[in-house]
Amino acid sequence: MMIASCLCLLLASFRSAAATPEKPLQIFFVDVEGGQSTLVVSPSGQSLLIDAGWPDFEGRDADRIIAAAHQAGIQQIDYVLITHYHRDHVGGIPQLLDGIKVGTFVDHGPNSENSQVTRTDYAAYEKAIAGHAHVVVKPGWGLPIKGVEVRVLTAAGDHITDPLPGAGEANPYCAKEPPPAADDSENARSVGALLTYGKFRMLDLGDLTKKRELELACPNSLLGTVSLFLVTHHGSDESNPKALVWALRPRVAIVNNGARKGASPAAWQIVHDSPGLEDLWQLHYAAENDREHNVAEDHIANVKENCEGKFIRVVAESDGSFTLTNSRTGTQKTYPKK
Repeated sequence: MMIASCLCLLLASFRSAAATPEKPLQIFFVDVEGGQSTLVVSPSGQSLLIDAGWPDFEGRDADRIIAAAHQAGIQQIDYVLITHYHRDHVGGIPQLLDGIKVGTFVDHGPNSENSQVTRTDYAAYEKAIAGHAHVVVKPGWGLPIKGVEVRVLTAAGDHITDPLPGAGEANPYCAKEPPPAADDSENARSVGALLTYGKFRMLDLGDLTKKRELELACPNSLLGTVSLFLVTHHGSDESNPKALVWALRPRVAIVNNGARKGASPAAWQIVHDSPGLEDLWQLHYAAENDREHNVAEDHIANVKENCEGKFIRVVAESDGSFTLTNSRTGTQKTYPKK
């Protein structure tokens, strides 16, 4: 009888585990008015924040990040990855630390841009993170987030040299790509990362500029295709060469632009015309573009210049399906597994 009882309990536990649905991956594209701040919460509950927006504005961007964290059900951020040291990406760190606990900071190492404002912001960042765990990453490294793979692709001007699994094919779009301009700024040193959850793949290259982007795409594409592409550099035409974007074949792309920053018509059009693209979303209506270079309003989180900072939320499943929600309107769209 005891053996039979144990077997029944064991079978019951198996049935309970099988009936428990797998938790999804959550991603919040926080509106920091033309900077970047992307909050990732893994199915295990661990969290990664990529960049922290601007300083000042009475803590506006830090408040928006913390509000997203609370909506995601977390009380601390385990990792903060700083792509580079421009003010719209790193400036919000001191104010963020006043409002929420942070575990480990991740970046590409010391600033090397000869700019007074960047030197000032880097010094403020170093001062703010003193006493916190700190890791300088290299291309090919990963972050130890349970259930999700976060692989570093670029950092400090270097990049991976071997193709990712399933990638490495010759890129037919490289032949017509104009020679890119050199760039010695922090943009070119951005930490770029690929986030993978089962069959779902999201790419974020920070503000990487064309020369560095093309090193990932030509003559062979090192990255393969992606489910979701955070359009590089806020949709600037200093970035987003066709040879990279079209080789990625994103199903969905999001532009983290401001009302009067990013979403340049040339870059917008390249992404819009990318083979296989199912949808393009924007954090802001681009006030300096015509209507032909803005998406429909239900795909824009903030349509007014003086806005409430609405976000775009992504919920992704390991089978590759994912749902986007516009927090301004409640509009949802699901992209099924393929």
